[in-house]
Amino acid sequence: MSQQKFSADRIFNGKQFLANESVIITNNTGTIIDIVPKKEAGSNVQHFKGILAPGFINAHCHLELSHMKGIIPEHTGLPDFILSIVNQRHFPEEKILAEIANAEAAMIANGIVAVGDISNNALTLKQKKKGKLAYYNFIEVSGWKPEIAEPRYLNALEVMMQFKEQIPAANFSLSPHAPYSVSSLLWEKIVPHFAGNTVTIHNQETIAENQLFNDGSGDFIGMYQAMNIDQTHFTPTGKSSLASYIHQLNMAKNILLVHNTRSTETDIVLAHEHSKTANNKVYWCLCVNANLYIENSLPDVDLLRKHKSNIVVGTDSLSSNHSLSILDELKTIHKRFPDIPLAETLQWATLNGARALQLNHQFGSLEIAKKPGIIVLENAGEVISENTTVKRVL
Repeated sequence: MSQQKFSADRIFNGKQFLANESVIITNNTGTIIDIVPKKEAGSNVQHFKGILAPGFINAHCHLELSHMKGIIPEHTGLPDFILSIVNQRHFPEEKILAEIANAEAAMIANGIVAVGDISNNALTLKQKKKGKLAYYNFIEVSGWKPEIAEPRYLNALEVMMQFKEQIPAANFSLSPHAPYSVSSLLWEKIVPHFAGNTVTIHNQETIAENQLFNDGSGDFIGMYQAMNIDQTHFTPTGKSSLASYIHQLNMAKNILLVHNTRSTETDIVLAHEHSKTANNKVYWCLCVNANLYIENSLPDVDLLRKHKSNIVVGTDSLSSNHSLSILDELKTIHKRFPDIPLAETLQWATLNGARALQLNHQFGSLEIAKKPGIIVLENAGEVISENTTVKRVL
């Protein structure tokens, strides 16, 4: 069996930088068979200038919206952004499929090995069947009007069945789109499907979301009116949106909260305490470039770190971002939050993401018997800078 041997100026194993000069040894399939000191590695070691690390995990993506790059202007605010998605997402299928393929190829080139991908339909199936990336498929369910709960639920089941039949080994779960787009009746239908799965939800991306649940005010009212959606069925809870719905996620193994731009310290503490009671894990997904694109605001990352939150990194979609690059997300994080240690953000983008998607048996860390993909970060000092680049090694 042929072997490949890799060393670098520094090696990040998913949790920390290795203290000594080490060599990663893989077999011809890319599975790690040993990690040894350089003096024991023998000959034919490939040395890289930069940081060797496991492949990146993109914990939140909408691959099916890749054809919408550049269509929606920046800084529209979330309600208007949603209206634009609803009204402008319909393109010829051949165009959509071509851009899905292009977007996946870009993710691969950017060092991504696994993706938590939102699917409202089966349009990404053709590409995913090729097995070029690992996916956790979140079959997204939405429907604010109670009268459409049944057909929306049945549609989601149909999409889920297509994934199950065409990719038997696929990872998937039914997941609610957002608290402002899932009626109580629809929640009742999808909750039984959460057991043992990672379930994701767009959380507190805009102030209007909390306003809706607190007192029934805010910009979502205008959005509902523009979409001819009657909301007389909804009664404000007098609480934040997260406090209003988190009990619905009790059965999930992992809860993946995405965006969190308006999550307060009270929300963060509530989520952590609730996870202890429900015996599940909460992960907080940062999509900072999309947050800047849509709302021109960022989540309180320092507050999440203060409470030792499980943080992961995503890109959102090309309708709300200029690239599907985890490295670009890390560049923004380090620019906006320069005091965060590099090892911490790299763990967010590797091991934490793999754990959140329940893919850490293979991905997220450089460990014997894993096949995590290996990347090299060039021009990376103690922080990721604009000059940092990424290349795939395996």
